[in-house]
Formats: sequence, C-alpha cells, structure tokens
Amino acid sequence: MTESQIYYEKMTKTPLTKLIVSLGIPTTISMLVTNIYNMVDTYFVGTLGESQQAATGILFTLQAIIQAIAFMLGQGSGTMVSKALAEQNEDEASEYVSTAFFTGLGIGVVVMLGGLLFLTPLMRLLGSTETILPYAKQYGMCVLLSCPVMIGSFVLNNNLRYEGKAFYAMIGLVTGGILNILGDYILVVVFEMGVLGAGISTAVSQLISFWILLYFFLKMAQSNIRISAVSKRLSVYGTISKVGFPAVIRQGLSSISSGLLNNLTRPYGDAAIAAMSVVNRFAAFVMCVGLGIGQGFQPVASFNYQAKEYKRVKKGLLVTIGIGFCFIACMALPGFVFAEQIIYVFQKSEKVKEIGVFALRCSCAGTMFLAFSVPVNMLYQSIRKAGISSFLSLLRSGLMFIPTLIITTHFLGIVGIQISQPLADMFTGLVSIPFVVSFLRKKQND
Repeated sequence: MTESQIYYEKMTKTPLTKLIVSLGIPTTISMLVTNIYNMVDTYFVGTLGESQQAATGILFTLQAIIQAIAFMLGQGSGTMVSKALAEQNEDEASEYVSTAFFTGLGIGVVVMLGGLLFLTPLMRLLGSTETILPYAKQYGMCVLLSCPVMIGSFVLNNNLRYEGKAFYAMIGLVTGGILNILGDYILVVVFEMGVLGAGISTAVSQLISFWILLYFFLKMAQSNIRISAVSKRLSVYGTISKVGFPAVIRQGLSSISSGLLNNLTRPYGDAAIAAMSVVNRFAAFVMCVGLGIGQGFQPVASFNYQAKEYKRVKKGLLVTIGIGFCFIACMALPGFVFAEQIIYVFQKSEKVKEIGVFALRCSCAGTMFLAFSVPVNMLYQSIRKAGISSFLSLLRSGLMFIPTLIITTHFLGIVGIQISQPLADMFTGLVSIPFVVSFLRKKQND
C-alpha cells in the first residue's frame, strides 16, 4: 500500500480510544511542557519581585495575540490538509500548508516591526503600571523578536498533528520547552540578567523549536512546503481564514480578556496582578490537558467526517469528553487542595498569597467544565462548520467572561476578579452541552 493508503487505514480503522489517545497524548505533553516553561518563567521572575512577575502576566496577553494568528493559519490549513489527504490529493495539501506557512512568516515580521516601533504604548495598553512597564518592555521586546518563528512553529506543529504525526510535533515543542527552562536558570539565576534573561531564553528556545519542527515536517509529512506551492487564489486564503477563524476567536478573545483583566486588576496593585498571573498560568496548565486531548480528536474528526465515517466521529466525541474529564480532574484536584503551597512556590508575598489562593481554587473548579466545551468546539471546527464553531469559540473568553468580569468586579471588587473566569467556564460548559446532544442525535447522512 502507498503511504496515503496506510494513513487512510489508520484513521478509519484504528480503535477510537487508542487513536485519539495516541494523537492526543503527544499534543498534551507538548502543551504541558510549554506551560511548564511558562510557569518556570513565572517562578524565576517571581524571585525578582512582584512587578517583575506581573510583567510576565502582561506579556501572556501579547503571546495570546500571536498564538491567535498562528492557530488560525495552522488549524485552518491543517483541517484542509486532512481533507485533501482523505481524498488522496497531496498537491492540494501542499498548497494549503505552504500558503499558511509563508503567510504566517510574513505576518510575524509585520507584527514584530509594529510592536517594536510602538513598544511603550503597547505595554501600557496591555495593562502595565509605571512600575511594571520597564520589565514588560524588556520581556516584550524578546517576544516580539521571536514572533515570526513562533507563528511558523505553530503552523508546522498543527499541520504535523493533522497528518497524524503528533509525536514529531511533540518533540519540536518539548525540546524548545526544556531549553527554555535551562535558559531561564542560566540567564536569570546564574548570570543575573533578570527579566531580560527570561525573555532572551524564550526567544532562543522558540527559534530552536522552529528549526526542529521544520526539519521533521520536511522529512515526515506527506505534504510539502515550498514557495512555488503558495497559492495565487484568494479562495485558498479565504478558506484557511474561515476554517481557522474559531481559533482566532479563542486566542484573540483570550488576549482581549487578559488585557481587560489586567486593567481591572490594576487598581488593586501589583500584588493583585502578580497573583492573577500565577493563577492564570496554572489554569492554562490545567486547560492544556483538555486542549491537548481535544486537538488529538481534531484530525480524527476531520478525516473520518470527510470519509463519511459519521459513527466514528460521534463515538470519538464521547470518547474525547470522557478522557478529557478524567485528565482535567487529575490536574485540577491537586491545584484545589494545595492552592496555598502552589501560590507560595511562585511568590512569597503574603498579599499575593491572600488573593491568589481563593482565586486558584475557584479556577480549578471551573476548569472541570472544559471537558464539555473544548471537544465540541474542536469537532465543529474540524468538520468545517465554521459558524457554529465560531459561536462556541466566542463563549469562554468573550460572551461569558467579559460581561461576567465587568459585572462581578463592579459589585464585588477583587472577589469579582477572582471568580469571573470560573463562572465563565461553568456557563460555557453548560451552553456547550446542547451542541453535543444535537450532533449525537443527527442522522448519519446529515
């Protein structure tokens, strides 16, 4: 059999639990390591002071903006690559991935230059106070310099996943994450370079990860990346944008809501911003388990839906929800029980601990609802139902979080800030359940 035929058999015949886990675990590990080095950044920078640690929270928003662009291109092209491979059309697959890759590099250069040119107003817009600003500028400069390769890495990573090569995608991201952790220790602790050292470590690790992912893609993928394959048809760019738009909504709204959270938290001081930074980092660590399993389901849903294996898609959705719930619970429970110890590891300030412990426990409870909202969102994106997927993507960080944050903060002050995201997660999960039921009840030929 040809490589494309072997891949077809794998995606349509392998038992679903085994297939989803085999694709989801490498993605989950990649995201865990990525979040671990984000938390390591938070830890090492936290030893320098509250303002320095708060700066990492400010830049979390900028990274979410960059990732929004990258995920739109990566998941939009990846979905179409999976469709093309299901039809055994490797030329079309190459057109989509090449277009997304080189477009991403170009957008990354534009964002980098624009961000560096307006660095100070950008950091203030993201929520920096005067005491945080000098550190945010140092870290932000490094993040912006790495923007083109960061976008390129996510495009490569997503397309490797959609081609069933999640293991190789994992190696690229995990290697970068480990190098970032080592770089943090060397530059922040040994050479005492402070926030700038943490930023340099992040930028260098992103560059190395990019080259590893590019090597694996060129060696392992069925599709090819080449400049000559970049599409001259506007419809290709439109399709990538349309299919990937839910990812933009998820990540873009995350950056907007993070900026709003920082600005509403600002009146309560640097300690409050630092506390919420630690909580958000840990919440992202838990959430990446749900996202990793959900992203493992994406190529399965996309390929089998195109192959008209509708029963496998429905069963795969239930399997993903079940696995995701178990995995998230295993991550969230320790965070709830040991909230005080976790906050203390990152920041010794009593004021930070006072704010952070309650917020972390609420956050861990809220993440349990991600097991319902993430898989169904990934499903509708993967089967190219962009309208429904876009609506579901609007919920967590937009339609549910922003009004909840504004209302609870107005009436409850700092307590409103602490409980707003968990409440939004709960509302999002409850709204997502009817969409799960609706898909499961559809006839096979719908």
